Amino acid sequence: MGMEDEIKRLIKVFLSILASLCYTYFIASKIPKGKLRFFSLLPIFCLFTILPLSLSTALPAGVIALFITWLGSFKLLLFSFGLGPLSSGPPLNSLLLFIFTTCLPIKAKQDGQHHHQIAPNHKTPQNPKLPLNLPTKVLLFGILVALTDFTKYVHPNILLAQYCCMLYLFVDIIVGLSNATMRALLGMQLESPSNEPYLSTSLQDFWGRRWNLMVTNTLRHTVHKPMRSAMETFLGPKWAPLPAVLAAFLVSGLMHELIFFFMTRVPPTWEVTWYFVLHGMCLVVEFGVKRALSGGRWQLHWIVSTPLTIVFVVVTATWLFFPPLVRNGVDARAIEECKELVEFMKEKLKWDGLHKI
Repeated sequence: MGMEDEIKRLIKVFLSILASLCYTYFIASKIPKGKLRFFSLLPIFCLFTILPLSLSTALPAGVIALFITWLGSFKLLLFSFGLGPLSSGPPLNSLLLFIFTTCLPIKAKQDGQHHHQIAPNHKTPQNPKLPLNLPTKVLLFGILVALTDFTKYVHPNILLAQYCCMLYLFVDIIVGLSNATMRALLGMQLESPSNEPYLSTSLQDFWGRRWNLMVTNTLRHTVHKPMRSAMETFLGPKWAPLPAVLAAFLVSGLMHELIFFFMTRVPPTWEVTWYFVLHGMCLVVEFGVKRALSGGRWQLHWIVSTPLTIVFVVVTATWLFFPPLVRNGVDARAIEECKELVEFMKEKLKWDGLHKI
């Protein structure tokens, strides 16, 4: 009964989002871009901010907070001023495409397009590929969820490292399913949600070119570019990207803090904000060191740099990112919710099969 109640709440949330985006598409889009359109969307921003509070389960609240409260609101913010994916070209004359583009972390692939990064220019060295397709990721995620039944036999730090893998797979599965849906319904070619982050050769490579590329793209246009333009007056074009990087990581940390609040319903401890601030500072230092050494052309071989990068990301995540979730039992709740959903779907399919007979 609890799962059915939560599904009813989710349906209400989806209907609220649908109504909001229909308003945006048919009314707000007719208002000239700029402050007037921004003010016309303020009620939508407020609604998107409180939507996750109507959900009682941690995982759906976190997904809605990421997709709608954060990414959706930032896309609408850009749209207010005629920028971003919602203002890019004739294809968004379709209401369905407008809704999908706002709600889902997707980005249309353009011919000849290359990934750009929040950090200053950085060329990724050639290294081996280990592509994982969507079915493989689903299988691996299922195995890792099953292994959580044996957490009492596992060292806590190993468990947190396992959560790092589960987080990567979960985000890629959700975004991969969104991409598959868009391809099936609209025939669009979409960018991959990530680019093998486990092969990152530096923090610049990890955050700018490989991990959660939709978030990277959104932060680039809403935070990094405006901050860089503002800082060029004081620091010049050479150094202006550095405070812009720090600002992007700070905003990312604060938005993750909000997502964690919706999942835990306890006041923030700011650990996750410090996680992103730390990575932003280290990325700036990394860039400065590379620039000082042969103008950025010198770099470690990937056999050395890749393990160093991944170890740093995982160790800092086990130190600052995951503890707020584990401390409040969100990890266990989210895993149980996954299992309950699977069982619920099995029961519904079984009942529907009997009903047809």
